[in-house]
Amino acid sequence: VQLQASGGGLVQAGGSLRLSCAASGNTFSINVMNWYRQAPGKQREWIALITSGDDTSYQASVKGRFTISRDIAKNTVDLQMNSLKTEDTGVYYCHTVQGLAVYWGQGTLVTVFQ
Repeated sequence: VQLQASGGGLVQAGGSLRLSCAASGNTFSINVMNWYRQAPGKQREWIALITSGDDTSYQASVKGRFTISRDIAKNTVDLQMNSLKTEDTGVYYCHTVQGLAVYWGQGTLVTVFQ
């Protein structure tokens, strides 16, 4: 499985960005896709997931502002980020697990300025 994240950029606080993660390769058995982020000087943290049944879950700090969704036909998982705050700044990674194998996208940088 290969994951390619895109959509990061520079945005003013209160603005929006939409990240996308394109999955390729052996994707048929992917059950859960996650988004993580790593802020400067901090550990990587989980922020959202979506299951193959379209169930979603969010970290408390992004709930109500971020929305995770997937497009089965395109094999993509998107993260719509609204009402961005400076503390949302970081590198965003998509992630999945197949059996014992863990896959990460390369990360896309989101910078939110005041």
